Amino acid sequence: MKTMERKDELAVFISSRESLCDECHENLGRKAWIQLNADKKAFCLSCADLDHLIFLPRGDTALTRRARSHSTLSAVVLQWSRSRKRFERQGLLIEETALRQAEQECLADSDVRERRRLREAERRLEMDQAYLMRFAARLREIFPHCPKGREAEIAEHACRKYSGRVGRSASAKAFEEGAVRLAVIAHIRHRETDYDRLLSRGFDRTEARGTVKGEIDEVLKKWAAT
Repeated sequence: MKTMERKDELAVFISSRESLCDECHENLGRKAWIQLNADKKAFCLSCADLDHLIFLPRGDTALTRRARSHSTLSAVVLQWSRSRKRFERQGLLIEETALRQAEQECLADSDVRERRRLREAERRLEMDQAYLMRFAARLREIFPHCPKGREAEIAEHACRKYSGRVGRSASAKAFEEGAVRLAVIAHIRHRETDYDRLLSRGFDRTEARGTVKGEIDEVLKKWAAT
């Protein structure tokens, strides 16, 4: 797929047909958010290590520019336009902390507070609160020394509907230890290591994962210790 985006810019595509992740082999259905590698293999956002990012729709140039400047890692979201025969930008996947900082800087704009309220309302609608609580409880059971409050944060990120994240898989819905562990590993990778910074500097995903694996293993041992 060819686009007019910068060569160093990560891209996520909204698929127009049924999609299958070439890494986890999950059926992502239609309108899936995927990343393509050089071999045209498709990866869900979870396997592409972009599932911790949140979507910022296009439309507010100032907010987008500021959020992007504050985000260590970001990806442009593209969708094919049949009428125009080209990929068109839908917005950005951005770090939530970067978006919050950008919103603070844009508070002079009258619609920012309303946008934030609507975004939070949409998030609440996306989530099945009972399921989130059960997922978080299972995580706490497996990792009893996980920092207080992190289990809810991890469950929230893992279980959002639109992204194909690990928390939406069949094994996660059965609260299997392996699926919960994957969600915890993804959280540690992004929050406790320099993984995102490595990606932003051009490291291959496999190389970056190998670089931080030791740090992740140490945190897992600490959180799981009895």
